[in-house]
Amino acid sequence: MKFASEFRDPALAKALLAEIAKLADQIGASKEKPVHIMEICGGHTHSIFRYGLDKLIHEGVEFIHGPGCPVCVLPRARVDECIEIAQKDGVIFCTFGDAMRVPGSKLSLLQAKAEGADVRMVYSPLDALEIARRNPAREVVFFGLGFETTTPSTALAIQAAEREGLTNFSVFCNHITVPEPIKALLDDPHMCLDGFIGPGHVSMVIGIHPYDFIAQDYGKPIVVAGFEPTDLLQSVLMVLRQIAEGVARVENQYARVVPEHGNKVSIAAMADVYEKRPSFEWRGLGEIDASGLRIREAYRAFDAEEKFAIGYAGVRAVVEEAEGCACGAVMTGRMKPPACPQFGKGCTPEMPLGALMVSSEGACAAYWQYGGARAAE
Repeated sequence: MKFASEFRDPALAKALLAEIAKLADQIGASKEKPVHIMEICGGHTHSIFRYGLDKLIHEGVEFIHGPGCPVCVLPRARVDECIEIAQKDGVIFCTFGDAMRVPGSKLSLLQAKAEGADVRMVYSPLDALEIARRNPAREVVFFGLGFETTTPSTALAIQAAEREGLTNFSVFCNHITVPEPIKALLDDPHMCLDGFIGPGHVSMVIGIHPYDFIAQDYGKPIVVAGFEPTDLLQSVLMVLRQIAEGVARVENQYARVVPEHGNKVSIAAMADVYEKRPSFEWRGLGEIDASGLRIREAYRAFDAEEKFAIGYAGVRAVVEEAEGCACGAVMTGRMKPPACPQFGKGCTPEMPLGALMVSSEGACAAYWQYGGARAAE
């Protein structure tokens, strides 16, 4: 397949692995003293395990799984708020499939649906918009979820609703941004990170310069990467080269997709519809300043939080993690999934205790899907 098979070439992968091994030896990386490289995006985590890169790469390179899974970083309180909206009379609650099985403190959206709530899986906010057109007597709420990758499509849906006067459509906005949690991790004295593999899909929207602070302020290399095995291996090699040279800069390995300054149409739509929240709660990281987006005053009629006086527009409850669940530690790279006492025991894909076992970008789901019982052992 063009633009896929050529990035899965075994000969190229072997050559890259050999170059990585040579450079890792040169800088003195070892199993006892590895170079810690965080792949920010959960999609990268799944690619690493799907292709066995964690087993093939030099033992002096350790992948640290970052907070780049939007379903995973959502705190349980926000899931509870989703369910509260979905259970209101006359509401049709629309969501991406990933979010349906994420457990709140009592239920998941899927369980709420089984109990009678009208929860519908959609593939796009435009699907939710069409449902609102067809059901003018019902309140249709779209669960706006994701990093900068999905944020523009929600913005475009809100703009369309405003043009059409669809007052029965609103968005429960949980859109978040990548740079702020990375800064929070870098400010954590307990984190040991030597470099980053930057998210490809997010960067396709925002470009590469929002990561300049990582290199300039913290002296850490970051390489924006694609999702195929040779993309990731080349990105690791580029990070190691920077470390060997004693430099730190932002590099773009995924230039075939990621423009330096991002997508201007998407950036304009986001700027028109959203503004920064003062702070937003992240699973495992708590409240992080200016890390979430809310809907601007001009589009406030389409803000479900304001419409239903819920979440940050109401009184928020403090909801702790489920007992024994280590989602926060895993999601922030402090723990690998098999080290969680619930992994493969109290938490499985069939009966998830936490979001990381549910999401298609969750680290626990990656370990389970590609390691299964072996990972649990």
